[in-house]
Amino acid sequence: MNLSLYDTMTRTKRAFVPADPERVTMYVCGPTVYNFAHIGNFRPVVVFDVLFRVLRRLYGEDAVVYAANVTDVDDKINKKAADEGVPISTITNRYLDAYNADARALGALPPSLQPRVTETMDAIIAMIGQLVDNGSAYAAEGHVLFDTQSFPAYGKLSGRPMDEMIAGARVDVAPYKRHPADFVLWKPSKENEPEWESPWGSGRPGWHIECSAMIEEALGLPIDIHGGGIDLVFPHHENELAQGVCAHGHEHKTEYARYWLHNGFLNMGEEKMSKSVGNVALAHDLLESYPGEAIRWALLAGHYRAPLEWNGELIGQAKNALDRLYQLLVDVRRVARDHDAELPAPDKGAVGRALEASGFLPALLDDLNTPQAFSSLFSLMNLARSELLAGETNWRRVADAQAALLEAANLLGFLVQDPDDWFQGAADEGLKARIEDLIAARAAARTAKDWPEADRIRAELAALNVEVMDGPAGATWRIKEQA
Repeated sequence: MNLSLYDTMTRTKRAFVPADPERVTMYVCGPTVYNFAHIGNFRPVVVFDVLFRVLRRLYGEDAVVYAANVTDVDDKINKKAADEGVPISTITNRYLDAYNADARALGALPPSLQPRVTETMDAIIAMIGQLVDNGSAYAAEGHVLFDTQSFPAYGKLSGRPMDEMIAGARVDVAPYKRHPADFVLWKPSKENEPEWESPWGSGRPGWHIECSAMIEEALGLPIDIHGGGIDLVFPHHENELAQGVCAHGHEHKTEYARYWLHNGFLNMGEEKMSKSVGNVALAHDLLESYPGEAIRWALLAGHYRAPLEWNGELIGQAKNALDRLYQLLVDVRRVARDHDAELPAPDKGAVGRALEASGFLPALLDDLNTPQAFSSLFSLMNLARSELLAGETNWRRVADAQAALLEAANLLGFLVQDPDDWFQGAADEGLKARIEDLIAARAAARTAKDWPEADRIRAELAALNVEVMDGPAGATWRIKEQA
């Protein structure tokens, strides 16, 4: 089966063919580290983490190189550092550590590379020099600007005509610009701001040139996949593409990215989640109240290219879905223990056939259709449950069905915890023993049809913040989440 991806440049879904199957490259625009990241910032992190996992499965873990950059010099970083009276590195290290911790909590694998702007300054300055030397950029009043008229394909990625790009570029039409759409590659630093020496004077780079230089230094050209949020198509990715191509001469034959992928907005109500608007939910805060897997599930609940509305119900629905899947694992463990059975090693061929027959792999390989893949997870869960509860349990088929569910879920970044810990992790060993004794006593009371005693024990369990779940495989329990 082949992977197909929707390419923003061609506006079509295309079969994915890397330039070199032994070195598949992906670059995703990462954070500007001046504060805790909101949950909308983590939608691309989770989406492209799924793609990273899929690529590793298709081509091998060592064959995929994934770079996610860090912007660690910026006006907002400079202001925060000035307000606190500390170097910018104090701010950027603090919030990069927090960002990476939140990403781990959301189940994201670490990228292969995490280049930082301040560590790529020589390459940035060298690329600007190339653009100046070949006539694609010009120096003016301490600035260096990219000449958009030097790149005839400018606007192709976003599909915008020039007048719209000028209006939407959010750049000053300074008198030293040759064309209103020209944008800054290098600019003078303000007083007490960080600065670097360059042939055009002390200063720092513009935003767009940073990614172009980091891509070429970290991955080389062309890269196979360039990803990011839909809001980055213009001006950031449009400008980045123009620079990256023009740095290699006016022939414009350099291929930059073979596939451009963009995820949709995460909306709070009817508006895009944004710190400038103030309608944000910080991932750092959400993780104090909800499991990272549940937040991850919520972020993948809609197709990555579509907008996703963030609300209180979304995480609750995600937690309930994961409860159902983890419950199957608990039930398999319990029934196997009750029958003194040991599950055999799963048959890889049977697992692979189940992943295809359930529709899971076809859905995931069809432009990362996670909603359909989620549906297939429950098909695999139902298959495992039916094998578990069959009149004559075939432990070979149970093992294969459970393995198929785990492999599918793990490919999406789910079911990574011990199932007992998922439900009972908040209880210490003493409390767990007490709860198990109460559940056993309740089961005995129910067998004896002593319903008042059974109800009394259930009330005692409820007082311990324990929810008892009766099912065909027996009673299980979990610690209820605090409201």
